[in-house]
Amino acid sequence: MVVKIKRYFSLLVEDREASVYIFGDIVSWEYFENDVSSYTLAKQIAGLDVDRINIYINSYGGEVAEGLAIYNQLRRHKAKVATYCDGFSCSAASVVFMAGEERIMSDASLLWIHNAGTVVAGDANKMRKEADGLDIVTKATMKAYMAHVTITEDELKAMMDEETWISAEDAVNMGFATSVETAKASSKSSQSLRKRMAQALTQPSVKVGPTPALTAELDRMAGIVQRLEACLAQPEPGPQANKLKTMFAALFAAEED
Repeated sequence: MVVKIKRYFSLLVEDREASVYIFGDIVSWEYFENDVSSYTLAKQIAGLDVDRINIYINSYGGEVAEGLAIYNQLRRHKAKVATYCDGFSCSAASVVFMAGEERIMSDASLLWIHNAGTVVAGDANKMRKEADGLDIVTKATMKAYMAHVTITEDELKAMMDEETWISAEDAVNMGFATSVETAKASSKSSQSLRKRMAQALTQPSVKVGPTPALTAELDRMAGIVQRLEACLAQPEPGPQANKLKTMFAALFAAEED
């Protein structure tokens, strides 16, 4: 029996911005379609000539080496990097989250940090050697956190010893994140865009001809529609299509202002 392993690739580039989705485990060898490795990500971003890279994360983490490699790749890139915690950013994924100049969490998202771990068999000498090695690996991951957090190294170490879940609010207070997005804020943005579109479309264009405002808003609408059509035309649309469909539903929902 031949098993075909599907590879998950999610990269969207538009208007000098790229969006990458890490919605699976961070591994060195990709088996499931939503796995991601540092090698795959390196290929995704190496040739990108953009001003901004948005990294959307919902991951339980994975291999420390891969997480550190992705973190360093993003930090080196010439584009501004913004990371978004869309659900969980756990373990190695929390290290990737720290690569953003902007680190944005949803008010319904969480970080999880802990010390490096492994599975080993052997005598006492082997166990001691592995324990010493794990301490070194943990210190490497701590450097990614300490580059941004406002807590002390001892406080961070204590949190990692305790395997700590961090809420969005606490993440901002301690410097893990730079801001929090809320559903209410997104709703206001949608309402603002709807109002501007309505204002542009109700201008007296029959009498005075197309206005700059009308032309600009129609161009914006056409661009959004093209993005949605391109996503939905793919054999496996991926999360960006669902995100666009959600945006359309919020944008054009029938509600009274």
